[in-house]
Amino acid sequence: MSDSQRPERPPAPLTSEAHGLAPGRERLAGRRILVVGAGTRPSPEPEPPIGNGRAIALLCAREGAAVACADADAEAARETLARIEKDGGRGALIVGDVSDAAVCERIVAEAESALGGLDGLVLNVGIARGARLAGTDAAAWDEAFSVNLRAHFLVARAALPRLRAGASIVFISSIAALQPGTRAPSYDASKAGLAGLMRHVAFEGSRAGVRANVLLPGLIDTPLGRLATQGRPSRGRTRVPLGRQGTGWEIAYAALFLLSGESSYVTGQSLVVDGGLSALGPA
Repeated sequence: MSDSQRPERPPAPLTSEAHGLAPGRERLAGRRILVVGAGTRPSPEPEPPIGNGRAIALLCAREGAAVACADADAEAARETLARIEKDGGRGALIVGDVSDAAVCERIVAEAESALGGLDGLVLNVGIARGARLAGTDAAAWDEAFSVNLRAHFLVARAALPRLRAGASIVFISSIAALQPGTRAPSYDASKAGLAGLMRHVAFEGSRAGVRANVLLPGLIDTPLGRLATQGRPSRGRTRVPLGRQGTGWEIAYAALFLLSGESSYVTGQSLVVDGGLSALGPA
């Protein structure tokens, strides 16, 4: 029987971690983490999936960290913080648009003040502007880069002197940095640029004992991902080797590893979380 004739196997059942139901294990006990992009895009669905940023913030709190929830959408960030506090965690609300350079500095300063210091930083912000080369003008390109790359530079620059030895910075990129697929060159190029920025931050940070790594999610079932699929239905038909899209919680657990002491000898690296799509190709 040829490979094309073999029946498709159903994907493996999701773990409790992938569902966001696993208990905390104190992996970040006593740490203070700033998550930029901690909200989740509003969705009209009755039970929408969780976004990557909110899952990261909630998981960090579940694992014992105090979490500063920063987002341009005040209501989205407030809901994340409310869920943290409902579960007995501690955090702070910070509102700001990272396309403004001064706001990037303010977010870091407010987080440090609210939490009494900083031990970790997650940068989970990104937008797509324009479509294909012909449909992307200079203004769209600059807007995407101001959020997707310049803001990461500005926040990291402000945070690095404030982070103690043993701290960790996690940049959230995308497998669009590795292969085309979004039809937005501004998004693909800016996300690819995060790897270069991350390596430099890791280089400078190593002198102070601060690590930096980048996380590259694949097709993840989030409200933003579902919106992207509405605009490009072929996205939802992509045959991922593991047979399904990922969850925001699975991205959160990868970020948790990079923030925790379990990755204490990992810096300057790129971690791809995409069900094998970029390495193995469509199933």
